[in-house]
Amino acid sequence: MSLRKITLLGLSTAMIGTISVAQAANWTVDAANSTLAFEVQQGSSPLKGTFTTWDASIDFDATAPENAVILATINPASAATGNPQFDTTLPAADWFDAAGFPVAEFKAEGATLVEGNSYRADGTLTIKGASHPVTLDFTLDIDGDTARAAGTAKLNRLDYQLGAGVGTDTVGDIVTVTLDLTATR
Repeated sequence: MSLRKITLLGLSTAMIGTISVAQAANWTVDAANSTLAFEVQQGSSPLKGTFTTWDASIDFDATAPENAVILATINPASAATGNPQFDTTLPAADWFDAAGFPVAEFKAEGATLVEGNSYRADGTLTIKGASHPVTLDFTLDIDGDTARAAGTAKLNRLDYQLGAGVGTDTVGDIVTVTLDLTATR
């Protein structure tokens, strides 16, 4: 076998190995078995809801979390609390302004292993054109080609002008976002 053929064979093998590693880190979200939820204090009780339309692109390898790329796109008009008054108010201009800003986005490049199966991803959340840093703390359990992540992030709704005219005595300023995600590779 000539040196050229050996070199090409070696390069081909290396490229195939690289492609396999890259593909092994890409996860596809199982939307039917995943939820993206939120909770905020409203008066004397918590207001809970979910986003019914969202997607995530996840490139995560537990052996190299620093190389992770997480991108979630959310349709804010899909916010649902089960209360018709809130469900018609949230997409309006004073809150998500879903007509003017039909997509909210969370993007993180890199994650850090905290301990065990706990990770932290520092990213940027963009809502209504305003972008601010947000930390997502999550646990990750991988069983073969299936992963389950559960996490939380906290944000200040006023940073994004969400209900800016509504006092914090009526609706709290801190919103807790939770995810319960199942994905496959």
